[in-house]
Amino acid sequence: MTTREEAEGLVLRMQECFNSRQFDQAADLHTPDFFSHPLGATGFEAGKTAWRTLTTRFPDMRVVAEDILVDGDKVAVRSSVEGTAAPGMLLEIFRIDDGRFAEMWGITEGPDPRH
Repeated sequence: MTTREEAEGLVLRMQECFNSRQFDQAADLHTPDFFSHPLGATGFEAGKTAWRTLTTRFPDMRVVAEDILVDGDKVAVRSSVEGTAAPGMLLEIFRIDDGRFAEMWGITEGPDPRH
């Protein structure tokens, strides 16, 4: 079982990697078989590519955790998204395995950063 402190620390480290553009460091926060449901991809490389695409389009983009809820091996995060054409919100649910992200589901509210 993941403690609230462990889950919160993992989420905040991941967001710091994104916000500081240290994408390679985030790979260690994910299991080798990490699965992103929104991307339909296994492994963190697809996520890293998506992060690079987003930050190229929105160089000032940042995510800030507003709420982090933990239940067993699941962590739900509501984050504000700053630095895009209009503020938005990101909702993500992660499954944690042995202190690392193993699986992720998510939705974005606000402008679609892919367009």
